[in-house]
Amino acid sequence: MQTPSYTFTPTRSANEALLHALAERFGAQLSTAQAVREQHGRDEGSIAAPPPDAVVFAQSTQDVADAVRLAAAHNTPVIAYGAGSSLEGHLLAIDGGISIDLSRMNQILSINAEDLTVTVQPGITRKQLNEALKHQGLFFPIDPGADASIGGMTATRASGTNAVRYGTLRENVLALEVVLASGETIRTGTRARKSSAGYDLTRLFVGSEGTLGIFTEITLKLYPLPEAVSAATCSFASIESAVRTVIDTIQMGVPIARVELLDGPTVAAVNRYSKLNLREEAMLLMEFHGSPASVQEQAQTVQDIASEHQGQAFEWADTPEERTRLWTARHNAYFAALQLRPGCRVITTDTCVPISRLADCLLASLQEVQASGIPYFLVGHVGDGNFHFGYLIDPDDSAERQRAEALSQALVARAIAMDGTCTGEHGIGIHKMHYLPEETGPGAVAVMRSIKQALDPQNILNPGKIF
Repeated sequence: MQTPSYTFTPTRSANEALLHALAERFGAQLSTAQAVREQHGRDEGSIAAPPPDAVVFAQSTQDVADAVRLAAAHNTPVIAYGAGSSLEGHLLAIDGGISIDLSRMNQILSINAEDLTVTVQPGITRKQLNEALKHQGLFFPIDPGADASIGGMTATRASGTNAVRYGTLRENVLALEVVLASGETIRTGTRARKSSAGYDLTRLFVGSEGTLGIFTEITLKLYPLPEAVSAATCSFASIESAVRTVIDTIQMGVPIARVELLDGPTVAAVNRYSKLNLREEAMLLMEFHGSPASVQEQAQTVQDIASEHQGQAFEWADTPEERTRLWTARHNAYFAALQLRPGCRVITTDTCVPISRLADCLLASLQEVQASGIPYFLVGHVGDGNFHFGYLIDPDDSAERQRAEALSQALVARAIAMDGTCTGEHGIGIHKMHYLPEETGPGAVAVMRSIKQALDPQNILNPGKIF
């Protein structure tokens, strides 16, 4: 596997005729300003590309359909944009084209509390959604850390800290409204919890990263707010002890809601950034949901398991304010790590392995990065076998980038050899596309290409992503 090169020369940029047609249709909803284009031409990842040629600020399904139809008439790429928090180059206009910004489509269309479902527009963020739901005693549990848009989360099949108990977006999307590459709008799924009606198109579009269609409505499962919630931290003398605690917890069937791993240096960075005083050792950050009795039972079981692995300093955060402070600090670990090397960019890894192989994969990868001399941070949604190294590189040092990419390649090869995946939640985008054939095999990639060709014969929807 060769180290990827990221140099892009757009060949399908929007022509003057398309820009004129867009201006006539959208007026002030269209921008060609350099600053606006640049904002929509970068994400939180380390890959740089030219910005899109124009940005359409959609406010309705009809806006999206019309923008796609006009772009298709001029054979011009279209890239959906949500909150810009992706990490793998998903939203980069590598072949030119227009960006459709969906952030103004941020309404809750219906809440069906009796059925535990909600239908939303794609631009609403997870925090906005949960703020509206809490007054009805409900919440949407998928929490990737960033305040991502629901559309972007659905496009990347996101998961995050609560996935160990509540699953990923794949398990929590019931129905979609999708604009296809032709500009046609279709619906997939219903609010029913199950169906055997034909192909499962909903699952096909979830995780398709904007390459098969653009979401304009999304129907999600909801959950009652837990009667009791308790969070705790536990420190360990070694990463291995922390990971073994997690493995035993999952294998015993403890229904823990969240269990996050940070290594000692990452805890130190979080302390400095978030003004905390956590013990700067390998640490598990855990949360328990349920009735008061079940939460107490879960917590005691995990505390006993941790003690067997020399876990110490079990500290509780029982008030909402204390829990919020802890989880906010965890979600800001990425930004805390950036402060370790001002001006750096991050090459992120996103492997996920079966829980029984978690210790083997993580520890071998940790030894490699420590030997490399490249600054890094380590966090993980380890309850479902998913962890992230972030390699902090000088963006102008090509040799350092190559060393970091070599570390990423070694980690992915190790995970795949253990029946794992190159991406547990970030998606393929640009950065991980050279890993996909190794994981799925060329036959599976060929099937994906045939689906893409059938639904998007002009290859205008987010081209150059996934494969």
